[in-house]
Amino acid sequence: MDKAYARYVIMLEPAPGADKRTKELIRAHVSYLKELDLQGTLVLAGPFVDRAGGMLIIRADSMDEARTIADRDPFVTAGDSVAEVRGWLLSCAGNNHLGMG
Repeated sequence: MDKAYARYVIMLEPAPGADKRTKELIRAHVSYLKELDLQGTLVLAGPFVDRAGGMLIIRADSMDEARTIADRDPFVTAGDSVAEVRGWLLSCAGNNHLGMG
């Protein structure tokens, strides 16, 4: 994967049997997102509007690093959510839409 255009998508889905989220847990999650943003790791994040869960798009050097970032999310460490991590290539003018433009 071309690192200049590589990103990772973290899909957060409710864990089976997870209890309702507390305000404290939500604040911890938001604090973690702020930390990732300050580090330049976070590209985009937000909840889905049509179903439970949410998504983050991050910069990372490898799938292992992206997985570690996902595993450290307070929603995941609390057992509230499960994370799926996928590699993703940005299609844009800068890379001629993955060479197909």
